[in-house]
Amino acid sequence: MTTILVVDDAAVDRRVVGGLLERRADFEVMYAENGTNALMQMEKTRPDLVVTDLNMPVKNGLELVQAMRVHFAGVPVILITAQGSETLAVQALEEGAASYVPKVQLAAKLVDSIDEVLAIVQAKRSHDRLVGSIDRTEFDLTLENDAALFDPLIDLFQEFVYGMGVCDDTDRFRVGMALKESLLNALYRGNLEIPFEETQDVRDEMLAGDKIAIAEQRRQQTPFSERRIHLSIKIDSEEARFVIGDDGPGFDPRNLPAPDDLSALDAEGGRGIMLMRAFMDEVTYNQAGNEVTLVKRGPNRS
Repeated sequence: MTTILVVDDAAVDRRVVGGLLERRADFEVMYAENGTNALMQMEKTRPDLVVTDLNMPVKNGLELVQAMRVHFAGVPVILITAQGSETLAVQALEEGAASYVPKVQLAAKLVDSIDEVLAIVQAKRSHDRLVGSIDRTEFDLTLENDAALFDPLIDLFQEFVYGMGVCDDTDRFRVGMALKESLLNALYRGNLEIPFEETQDVRDEMLAGDKIAIAEQRRQQTPFSERRIHLSIKIDSEEARFVIGDDGPGFDPRNLPAPDDLSALDAEGGRGIMLMRAFMDEVTYNQAGNEVTLVKRGPNRS
């Protein structure tokens, strides 16, 4: 049973969010009226995940995220964003929130976003102690066009970035989320050239690593079948650097939303890049648009 704490000062909104979650038999839902009340409840019963509104009295969503990073590191937070709260949402993502869902898309996106975050959170931690003894590691990988490889790969490198001291318990999940977004883009948008609209129609299956009909077809066709995903990874106690490339035609990186373009939060096409930018310290594309570099710096780096 997954315990989810819903935090919102408006009773009507709490019922709306709770109603969406209570449809799932494997979700147990708790409620809090503001950030202060939420922290008090977490002292008694630690939830698996928190869904919170941003604009609340007493302690708002940003302040709740900041407090949880200190007292409840490892419990992921999903933000509910409304028009006008974009600046606060970006701050909360930078402070430790795991993801966000626009209020106007709750019915369509909330449960899927929870499943996505929980899949990352459940990464195995059994090798943390061993990984902590590693001073530096490098990997060069060439992956087939198979989404089933992504979660095991992400689990592995989450252990490295956490165990080697690059990031804390909260940031290790955020690194995983950023890697998942980049790998999905490399596979579906890059190598298989599936149009954006079609990837959104099957996003749930993509996130779960399920087989997608159009993807399975293209995996058997040239030139798609000959393409691969290329990763170059370097990790030490100072930083983790992930370079993810594909063999697709790429795109013009100049068309990406600007880092300060807050309207991209509500734009489906901008969601992935906004999450990567919020969760990593550096996100850059090559000129061809078929390779992205993600950098996460350790606590001793500025």
